[in-house]
Amino acid sequence: MHHKTRIRTSAFALAFLACPLSHAQQMEGVAAPTTLTQTILQHTSSGTSVEPASTPMAMLMRQRDGWTLMLHGYAFASDIQQHAASERGKDKLFSANMIMGMAQHPIGRGHITFRSMLSLEPATITGRFYPELFQQGETAYGKPIVDGQHPHDFVMELGALYDLPLTEHMLLTLYAAPVGDPAIGPTAYPHRLSASEDPIAALGHHQQDSTHIAFNVMTAGLSYKTLRLEASGFHGAEPTEARWHFQPSPNGVTPDSFSGRITWAPTANIAAQYSIAHLTGPESLVPKDDETRQTASIMYNRPIGIHHDTTSMPGMSMSTPATGNWSNTFVWGQAKALPTNLVANSYLLESLLTLGRNSFWTRIEVAARTSELLAPAPAIETGVGHVQAYTLGYDRSYHFAPHLDAAPGAQFTQYRTSDALTPIYGRTPFSAVVFVRFRIR
Repeated sequence: MHHKTRIRTSAFALAFLACPLSHAQQMEGVAAPTTLTQTILQHTSSGTSVEPASTPMAMLMRQRDGWTLMLHGYAFASDIQQHAASERGKDKLFSANMIMGMAQHPIGRGHITFRSMLSLEPATITGRFYPELFQQGETAYGKPIVDGQHPHDFVMELGALYDLPLTEHMLLTLYAAPVGDPAIGPTAYPHRLSASEDPIAALGHHQQDSTHIAFNVMTAGLSYKTLRLEASGFHGAEPTEARWHFQPSPNGVTPDSFSGRITWAPTANIAAQYSIAHLTGPESLVPKDDETRQTASIMYNRPIGIHHDTTSMPGMSMSTPATGNWSNTFVWGQAKALPTNLVANSYLLESLLTLGRNSFWTRIEVAARTSELLAPAPAIETGVGHVQAYTLGYDRSYHFAPHLDAAPGAQFTQYRTSDALTPIYGRTPFSAVVFVRFRIR
């Protein structure tokens, strides 16, 4: 299963005669961006989210008949081992993976961009989730997932963007996606650099960035120098268990939710955002229960070392990323269930340091958990305190095939439970993951 994932990912890469492109350079290859507006035009993340302009991005790119084509992707082959009381800790071999293709072309005074993200996780994560202690969100076989993370849909994103410069420093962006990412939260964990070497989902995913796969998304954004304002309409229900195809939620498919986001990027190394959203029936088991969500985040990225020019292509700026990089993300997310006024806060700090072929990372989380984790779970969901998680990881990258790297690695997570959960999990359960990460270069 994992071997098949690697073959398909490599085949996509070999289909492109291309060269690496840094996120810190414009898609046209003319110069590195110096403003938020120039960074937005790259559209190398999901939806309309942005990371700091200096953030490196592993990808393949080529120019053809006036089109700029890009390919990006990764696949983890992971084995997770967990230890907790009451047999809550499970073990599993699985693969998290994603591939993204993008095509951009000038049209009128602006640019149009088509983008698609696909994942084989419905096949490479069996049983409809992989084990992750204390994780909650979505369903499997008609029941809430407890101590597990669901796979992403086969179609993670399918959308189009149109960028229209209004003045030298002002940009209008329109985004429409049958499956896409509305203007909520920071760049979601499967796509942000600080989480790129960690094969496991963040515990606060469903308070911070779980809307990165939503249906019938429409977003309008206006950027001026270092500031950006966005508004989105979308369907608020999370994806159903039909991961291979589109299936209506209990509330249908029409846009019924909305969000707003403000982004501030004062320098090439910093990007911060605040967002607020109203979600209509996000959980399929309680489709009448709406939710409000707020997030705030700041990302800091710093290239380390010297850039080296590796090409003599006329008119192209194709220098490699710096010899090292330090990427950091802090996120606060809050979900409030409107019928019960149950408020769940989560906090995340991620840091990834890459020096040459070596990567070191940590993730520190404090996340509110609910009574779904209790056995048996009560009929009315209530809060049961916060869980702390401390993760350290390392991997080393090697050339595996043309345009494809492989990185064997491992990470260890120590948890600390709340008093209400200690009888079930113990006070300090832990987990370990060994993996090989493949990435298109």
